[in-house]
Amino acid sequence: MAKATESKEEQIGFHKGALSTLAKERQEFMRILQIVEQLMQMHIQSLKQLGVDLEAEAKKAKKKGTKKNVEEML
Repeated sequence: MAKATESKEEQIGFHKGALSTLAKERQEFMRILQIVEQLMQMHIQSLKQLGVDLEAEAKKAKKKGTKKNVEEML
């Protein structure tokens, strides 16, 4: 009976450890995502300063019925 209890405790420890690790990974992923978002906003602002309106280009593409992503618009 003691062996089953140890096994259960080991499993609990394993799952708790996995959740802890995954929570830290998710936190790091969100940090990286925020950095990427900030960089994208900086580039959008720079393009606006250079006279490129990505919103207007997206609206034109939507009117034409073509779906373009940012890479295709550039």
